[in-house]
Amino acid sequence: MLFGIQKFKKMLVEPGFVSEKDFQSALKEAKEKNLALEEVLVKKNIISDKELGLLIAEELGCPFVDLRKESISPDVLKIIPELVAKMQQVIVFDKTKEGLKVAMANPRDYKMIKWLEKKTGEKIKVYYATPSSIREALKFYRKEIKEEFNEIIQSQLQKIKAGETGPGVVPVIRMVDSIIQYGYENRASDIHIEPLEKETRIRFRIDGILHNVLSLPKNIHNLIVSRIKVLAKLRTDEHFAAQDGKFVAEFGKEKFDIRVSIVPVTEGEKVVMRLLSERIRRFDLDNLGLLERDLQKIKSAIKKPFGMILATGPTGCGKTTTLYSILKILNKPEVNISTIEDPVEYDIEGVNQIQVNPKTNITFANGLRSIVRQDPDIIMVGEIRDPETASIAINAAMTGHLVLSTMHANTAATNLPRLIDMGIEPFLVASSVNIIIAQRLVRKICTKCRESYEVTKKDLEKFNLSKEMIEKLFRGKEKIRIFRGKGCRACVNTGYFGRTGIFEVLEMKENIQKLIMKKADADQIQKQAIENGMTTMLEDGIEKILLGITTIEEVIRVTKQQ
Repeated sequence: MLFGIQKFKKMLVEPGFVSEKDFQSALKEAKEKNLALEEVLVKKNIISDKELGLLIAEELGCPFVDLRKESISPDVLKIIPELVAKMQQVIVFDKTKEGLKVAMANPRDYKMIKWLEKKTGEKIKVYYATPSSIREALKFYRKEIKEEFNEIIQSQLQKIKAGETGPGVVPVIRMVDSIIQYGYENRASDIHIEPLEKETRIRFRIDGILHNVLSLPKNIHNLIVSRIKVLAKLRTDEHFAAQDGKFVAEFGKEKFDIRVSIVPVTEGEKVVMRLLSERIRRFDLDNLGLLERDLQKIKSAIKKPFGMILATGPTGCGKTTTLYSILKILNKPEVNISTIEDPVEYDIEGVNQIQVNPKTNITFANGLRSIVRQDPDIIMVGEIRDPETASIAINAAMTGHLVLSTMHANTAATNLPRLIDMGIEPFLVASSVNIIIAQRLVRKICTKCRESYEVTKKDLEKFNLSKEMIEKLFRGKEKIRIFRGKGCRACVNTGYFGRTGIFEVLEMKENIQKLIMKKADADQIQKQAIENGMTTMLEDGIEKILLGITTIEEVIRVTKQQ
């Protein structure tokens, strides 16, 4: 720790960056788990890594650098050997005419600074970087996965081609660990291991898009699958039935769950591993990408003591993350929160979470029926997918509970007729639903290589944009300035880094309630909501294009505006 407890408290609590209660909670956990206090403060999302880094750097009297936003060339990186960098928590991230820019977790390590000056003969400019930022930068020392795997199997390749297999032929443990670690370091949410006719293909889903990463000899496939089955405690002798499991992986100081799904396909068994990392579980409503007007609508709705909040959209659009972000705000000691989920993606401290399990007759409907008897204040239902669940959820919302749930629908307005189609009386829908959040996820332009350029309507003809989208983009102008990512090392030459949401938020106003009572269709409700001031997903996406957050291609991809 760079400072004593009292110094940290003076730096964080007295100016109001962190509350006394949160500080003591983090301090208690740090002592119990033998962790650094700053690490726990960030992990519990009490303060962001960057905010804490800036405060510490100011206290130390040196500049701050966020290494996640630095593109470090291999030549500069290798000035300090990898072992030294890991042991001393120090990274050279730039070389200029004035000397070397060095990021350190402890800028007061003058012995290390002197060693660097002596070793390089260069002037050293010291920056403070948080330990997690340095851990992220250390991944640049790793070889490309193709190079690493070539080294692993090169000496054994002839045996593999000759048809020999077995644990002694290929170090399969090292291979599986490398696949998971490489996926983790490249922000993959899912790892696909797919048997093809002549090879095994490894693909990573990064920012919602699948990328081909590696091809391996087909002979290795069964060994890799067997290793994953052992880790997930699945049957290794079963090859013709679907199996699901999970295990815990650990890299550096972070442990995270990996959910495993194995299904038989024509060429063998396909494996999909979902990485449920701590890094992506810091749910924060303010950072989901909601524009201020929509954010305030949601914050107003969650203050109501009863009613229903619905998040809607296709699979993988971030609905559960939105609901978890709301639960985080509502999660206080004086309220009882219960959820029924399939699956429980993340454990939330202080929340009673139930996993759907058809084998023990725990369905959404049965689980929800049990939750209502547990004296809850707030209920989250993973998904409303049948009339029985819809009926129980609506009744709970009508009888003094705040109910959060998701539905599959293209727009916010579509949910209301769907509930009526499920057999819910229109007056119950009109009086119980507070707000509906429809959303999609778009990739964000990499800030490291973002550039702006001017376009005319003619330049965009290749996209076959709808007349509505053209009008909303150009707003009567002949030219507009938009943005794109050129591609760099930080974004693996994709031009994108991370994702954000585009939203439409439908508030339940009196004129909308009257339309529901008349059993109006989704188009009529949508039209009225827009007149009430609702921003559609397309409009929200266009706003984010003009702000340089995302690209036209991304908004078209998720809204299908052609």
